[in-house]
Amino acid sequence: MIKSMFGHRPKNKKFKYQYRYYDPKKEQSRRERIKIKRPYKKTHQGRSVLIYALGLAMVIYIMYLL
Repeated sequence: MIKSMFGHRPKNKKFKYQYRYYDPKKEQSRRERIKIKRPYKKTHQGRSVLIYALGLAMVIYIMYLL
């Protein structure tokens, strides 16, 4: 009990790290399996966000004028 009152600190938890070796063929097959195939490119998303932002700014401006 006295030991716990005078600066006794618990030790850090230890863990055993298992090394993971890089295998390019295995990584490529994993990426191909996870990859989502889309019929269209994802470039239109940036434009739609910009249009929504401009629309919101226009609504706020109109409310400010009223």
